[in-house]
Amino acid sequence: MRPKKMAERFMISASTIRNYEAKGLIPPAERSSNGYRIYTDLHAAYLSCIQAMAQPFGMELTAEVLHCLHQNKPQNAMWIIREKEIVLYEEKEKLERLIEDIRIYSNEDKSPYAGEPFTIDEASELTQASTSAIRYWDRAGYVIADRDPANRYRQYSGSHLLKIRLIQMLQNSAYSEDTVNFRQSIAATEHTDLQGVMEVAENIRIYLDKILESQMRGISCLYELIQFTKA
Repeated sequence: MRPKKMAERFMISASTIRNYEAKGLIPPAERSSNGYRIYTDLHAAYLSCIQAMAQPFGMELTAEVLHCLHQNKPQNAMWIIREKEIVLYEEKEKLERLIEDIRIYSNEDKSPYAGEPFTIDEASELTQASTSAIRYWDRAGYVIADRDPANRYRQYSGSHLLKIRLIQMLQNSAYSEDTVNFRQSIAATEHTDLQGVMEVAENIRIYLDKILESQMRGISCLYELIQFTKA
């Protein structure tokens, strides 16, 4: 198949396919007698896999997986994917715990964090976010700390910590329009607006469910590609 036809099939440009070839993501194309690239069903299988995996796993990991296939190491490729699946499951578990803590904090008037307000070091220890990350999120407007009137040091309430945990949920996600929108929503929601914080958290849960479905589609395409290369 000529480059233009293959590009039309996958709704991408011919230059994108050439770029994939140059980066070793798809096998080198053979050339016709007049020098044109000729792409085969094998190339189509690679392109299908790239499109299915790029959104849930990111292009960097997708490239790593495909390079394993080129090196005839399909097991390595599958283990790389399995590790990413585990990360998604752990993120889902963390989000469920966060949603429950938001519910307790807002509905039962019981803080999951005794002894507030907290210093930035205490906030870091309780949320497992680095102090540098917390300071960055403060400057960026995601989680704006209160200030001690005596010394102007940052102070954090339990609701601040809940919001810190919320922004953490996006740290392992591949960059996308969705993650950008979530960050904007977090920045626009006051830490005292627990209903708003809960709404963002529940939307992230829906997003993780969609990522799970996308991962399954990507894994299916990867498995088909592995079988194709074996054949």
